[in-house]
Amino acid sequence: MPKSIRDRLHLLGGAELEIVERGGVIEIVPVPAEVEIVEGAHGPVAVALSNLPPLTDAEVSATIDDLRR
Repeated sequence: MPKSIRDRLHLLGGAELEIVERGGVIEIVPVPAEVEIVEGAHGPVAVALSNLPPLTDAEVSATIDDLRR
């Protein structure tokens, strides 16, 4: 997948993707990380079951901006 698309979608190089066909259209979908919900100090928290790279401030800010649109 081209880097410009990975950057726009906040995907890392080497990310696992699933290819799905729906109604004659091919979709490329990121495979979500497996998580376990545990009780944290302030309520439930999703904890990844595999090692994931830490999020950068820029990634968090971009995600918040995307959700606000």
